[in-house]
Amino acid sequence: MFYVLDIIVAVIIDWIVGDPYGLPHPVIYIGKLIKLLERNGRKVCKTDKTLKMFGGLIVLIVMSVSFVIPFSILFITKSMPIVHHVINILILWTTLACKCLKDEAKKVFNSLNKGDIEDARIKLSYIVGRETSNLNETEIIRADIETVAENASDGVIAPLIFAIIGGAPLAMMYKGINTMDSMLGYLTKEYKYIGFFPAKVDDIFNFIPARLTGVLMCLCAPLIGGNIFNSIKIMLRDRKNHKSPNCAYPEGAAAGAMGIQLGGTNTYFGEVIYKPTIGDKINELKKEHINYCIRLMYASESLLLIIYCGYKFIDSIKFPLL
Repeated sequence: MFYVLDIIVAVIIDWIVGDPYGLPHPVIYIGKLIKLLERNGRKVCKTDKTLKMFGGLIVLIVMSVSFVIPFSILFITKSMPIVHHVINILILWTTLACKCLKDEAKKVFNSLNKGDIEDARIKLSYIVGRETSNLNETEIIRADIETVAENASDGVIAPLIFAIIGGAPLAMMYKGINTMDSMLGYLTKEYKYIGFFPAKVDDIFNFIPARLTGVLMCLCAPLIGGNIFNSIKIMLRDRKNHKSPNCAYPEGAAAGAMGIQLGGTNTYFGEVIYKPTIGDKINELKKEHINYCIRLMYASESLLLIIYCGYKFIDSIKFPLL
């Protein structure tokens, strides 16, 4: 039961504190490791095939390091319960990104609210991989919403699921996988080979979380004036309208809940990537839809936590000796 409390406390800390600027964060060091491996891989690999295989080696190294370090720390501190649980909570906290995602998305909203589209483009560039320098207001809003919806799965629901399944070490391992994908998993010529395995492994680990995120968002649709059944319909109808096998689930659920259309063509590193649309254009995209999507994210995380706590409570009553 203490581990359930650890997860609850970690979520609450994330909601209140988020990612404090200036403090060391595990993802920063995971990112540095990935950069180091990528740099050395490009030096030694002379063909596309060897570069692709080196991408697989990067996956194995990053997964191992991101799991073994927190596992070892928690194993060593197991004989010191208070220290053990404090460290467990801190590690779990660093795997969650709800408030951070909300804050970054709101910065874009606030810039648009002031009429400063240039600043909105700059703020958006910090959280998306696409080029933002020429985006108009509608395109900025769409990109911001898509980022919140997609990362509601990647940065909130998925790490929470893995924390529930395997504790802080598994949640941190997932974080390493997701960081690899965000750094290497692009469809451009530069990353097509070295990012192949990082992208595929991320797809596998996000298969269930993405679909569960979509379902949770659909269930929470009435909280922003949406309809549960319409959200489910759009999610299922447009679930394949994305290069990723997973991203269309939360994006489709969000689009259905708000009655808006997402997706379409984007530019990454100078290369145009054509994508189909997701959702129906019932409502024109407005700044307020960014806030609606943020509410969906928080509500979905809360609902998952309620379901998990309810299950553990019923389980403890049913099997009091376990």
